[in-house]
Amino acid sequence: MATAHLSHNLVVNTLNNMQANNASSTAKKMLNKVPEITIYFWIIKILCTTVGETAADFLGTHFNLGLTKLTLIMGAFLAVTLFLQFRAKKYIPGIYWLAVVLLSIFGTLITDNLTDNFGISLITTTVIFSIVLAVIFAAWYWSEKTLSIHSIVTTKREAFYWLAILFTFALGTAAGDLTAEKFNLGYLTSVLIFAGLIAVVTVAHLRFKLNAVLAFWIAYIFTRPLGASIGDYLSQAKADGGLNLGTVKTSSLFLIAILATVIYLAITKKDATPVSTSI
Repeated sequence: MATAHLSHNLVVNTLNNMQANNASSTAKKMLNKVPEITIYFWIIKILCTTVGETAADFLGTHFNLGLTKLTLIMGAFLAVTLFLQFRAKKYIPGIYWLAVVLLSIFGTLITDNLTDNFGISLITTTVIFSIVLAVIFAAWYWSEKTLSIHSIVTTKREAFYWLAILFTFALGTAAGDLTAEKFNLGYLTSVLIFAGLIAVVTVAHLRFKLNAVLAFWIAYIFTRPLGASIGDYLSQAKADGGLNLGTVKTSSLFLIAILATVIYLAITKKDATPVSTSI
């Protein structure tokens, strides 16, 4: 009887361990779909946001498709890329960052459509996107009890994640254009303003222990208008306060930088997210 009882316990423990290992393996696969928050993450994020601004301007002015048709085309490319991202079993730098670039362009086009085609002011779009983003974060937290990107272990959380990113881009475009154009502060001043705000958030987190998740999302939101202002400052005419590099040169330079960084990350795996990491 003692032997049988011991065998039973051994079988039960073995099955429990197998289930735990399977659960851990599944969580790891989902966690690995989101990159680690390193200096490389912030560099490539700003590069992507800059390309989102300049590429949208380039596509809009050189192909004569109209904002609505261009938005639909870019939306189709984005849908395919997100499909691949959701289907992936682990974090793949090429797919992930392509989705970010396309979201940046698509978010810019959404804002441009509302402003240029529907005549909605930048103040209104900034307020609307701020409210929408707040609602997304509230719904995400209400549903999942966390906004940490390292807790994205389900498709539902990943959907919240990408939806939030989309509206950070739309909001950032509106806020960047609002400060630079509507308030006539200029592109360089806008760059300094948003870079300063990110610096304040960084210090608040590192020095004054601002919640890591809150600090991450605030900084993430501010990188969009920062990137948009950088893109406009580099590409716009000198008469408009820019350096007159043009959208082609600016987009090309930043796309090359993104590609080089993504290749580097794919090879070195320096931004692969450990299972135990959380913010």
